[in-house]
Amino acid sequence: MSGSQLWNDVDTYFADRLAPDDEALRAALRDSEAAGLPPISVTPTQGKLLQLLAQTQGSRTVLEIGTLGGYSTIWLGRALPSDGRLVSLEYDPTHAEVAVRNLTRAGLDKIVDVRVGPALESLPQLADENPAPFDLVFIDADKANNARYVEWALRLTRAGSLIVLDNVVRGGRVTDPDCTDGDVRGTRAAIDLIADHPRLSGTAIQTVGAKGHDGFALARVLA
Repeated sequence: MSGSQLWNDVDTYFADRLAPDDEALRAALRDSEAAGLPPISVTPTQGKLLQLLAQTQGSRTVLEIGTLGGYSTIWLGRALPSDGRLVSLEYDPTHAEVAVRNLTRAGLDKIVDVRVGPALESLPQLADENPAPFDLVFIDADKANNARYVEWALRLTRAGSLIVLDNVVRGGRVTDPDCTDGDVRGTRAAIDLIADHPRLSGTAIQTVGAKGHDGFALARVLA
């Protein structure tokens, strides 16, 4: 058995036991595939982790940067109370349309606000609304702008909020300071920001599984 097949089998075992899906989650993936969206949603165990983090925070408000088809949004939205709020930013109008349908079917359309457009344009508009600080921010968008997204997350959170940054390993290329790939450079800039910023305490975990050699960073806002 190859290493990647073993990783996938382990992921499947944990997902079946600890993060079982349901029709809304299955339909979100199925409809995303049918619409031609890239197959880059979080895995079930990663979705369950996001849900547990939001629940541990006692989150009432969540900001997601990068909606895709709404699969991770469903996991996060289910962690919120009925009067909670989840703002999800999506660049691609087609992706957003698929996500809205998936979220409506999951019964989360009253909680989730999907906003379409470049996140670096949507974030200032969101800040102008002076929203209550977000308890958790999940960043899973274009990686070249990761550091800028972390900076905006800091502006829109409070002491004790969590920031989760997905896909930070880049197949191990994150260790190469000379790599010219924009996604790698953006991820390294975000890691440096988390490491050096006086208002953040963070770590990063590399993973193997259905998404290959991957990982995420987790940061807590200190003040």
